[in-house]
Amino acid sequence: MATVEIYTKAYCPFCVRAKALLEQKQVRYQEYKIDQEPQLRDKMIARSNGGYTVPQIFINDQHVGGCDDLFALHARNQLDELLNS
Repeated sequence: MATVEIYTKAYCPFCVRAKALLEQKQVRYQEYKIDQEPQLRDKMIARSNGGYTVPQIFINDQHVGGCDDLFALHARNQLDELLNS
């Protein structure tokens, strides 16, 4: 099973949607709450090549993007392949 990491904020509807999709697929993920740990924000931006909005999602250290990107992978039937790699 893939390693999934997601950078979030508490009151972010896109974060909630992205996490709900992962939970629907029964995927375990490491969540980094940048509103509670602001020092992680700079790391998130560096890892995502300048992505400063949340969520920022990584699968096996590969930057996937945000919520819309995750749902686009799902719509193209590519998300399961990434999650099972």
